[in-house]
Amino acid sequence: MEWKGRRQSDNVEDQRGASMGGSPFGRGGMRIPIGGGRRGGGGLSIGGIVVVLIICWITGINPLTLLSGGDVSFDGDGGSQQTQQSTPANDEMTAFVRTVLADTEDTWSEIFKAAGQSYQDPTLVLFSGQVRSACGFASSASGPFYCPGDRKLYLDTTFFNELSQRFGASGDFAEAYVIAHEVGHHVQNLIGVLPKFNQMRQRMSETEANQMSVRVELQADCFAGVWGKRTDQKGFLSQGDLEEALNAAQQIGDDTLQKRTQGYVVPESFNHGTSAQRMRWFKRGFESGNMNACDTFSGDV
Repeated sequence: MEWKGRRQSDNVEDQRGASMGGSPFGRGGMRIPIGGGRRGGGGLSIGGIVVVLIICWITGINPLTLLSGGDVSFDGDGGSQQTQQSTPANDEMTAFVRTVLADTEDTWSEIFKAAGQSYQDPTLVLFSGQVRSACGFASSASGPFYCPGDRKLYLDTTFFNELSQRFGASGDFAEAYVIAHEVGHHVQNLIGVLPKFNQMRQRMSETEANQMSVRVELQADCFAGVWGKRTDQKGFLSQGDLEEALNAAQQIGDDTLQKRTQGYVVPESFNHGTSAQRMRWFKRGFESGNMNACDTFSGDV
């Protein structure tokens, strides 16, 4: 995928290095010194470690950060801020994310304009370790996600390393597919699909909600394919890019993930779709370049 030297989106918030979590200590500043400190001591005693572990259990802070000599400060709004090593805001990964996001903005603005509507750009939040959104608290283990409550996409870019190393889905277009999928959820939010689903799921059983969730996720895959087609038409894709995205879709299918992690599959627990389904719907969007081809709510998927 050719992305260098192209327009980059300004709708990116870089929160890496400062993830927020709730604090049970109420308002008021508070800093916890850990480690040798200014007294030059040799660290915490067993009793001190126990205290730290209790604090971490209450606050949700990673105890390794405290025990390794890090600082955690509680801000005046009752939130805890964990100090981490910051990532340069102008690194190559950030530039890549900004470029892909800008391309989705251009694509969906064109599509919405052709339909007589106005596309509202989402914001993409880069975070490290943990983050708080309008949808609640999440860690990097949750993977990339979209929150309709604040219309923001959340991404810990270390997920791309996991995508490549753990799941065998490498390549810049595989990474771009992940971003485009979450943007697809934003499109669903704008056209009313997500609000309707969230309303319906209140009356559904868990199995029914999972089945409907699969259709929602597959439509986001299809929307990602629509974006991919428009990008290809602009001449920005290279040979093998489509295969990278399809491989990523295959590797993160529910059945493939369950086989890898637990050795067997539980179809009624699927909520994103099988590998075959995810590949098929991404390809359908890519081949058509038309969001009207992405009706996953009629008939079989």
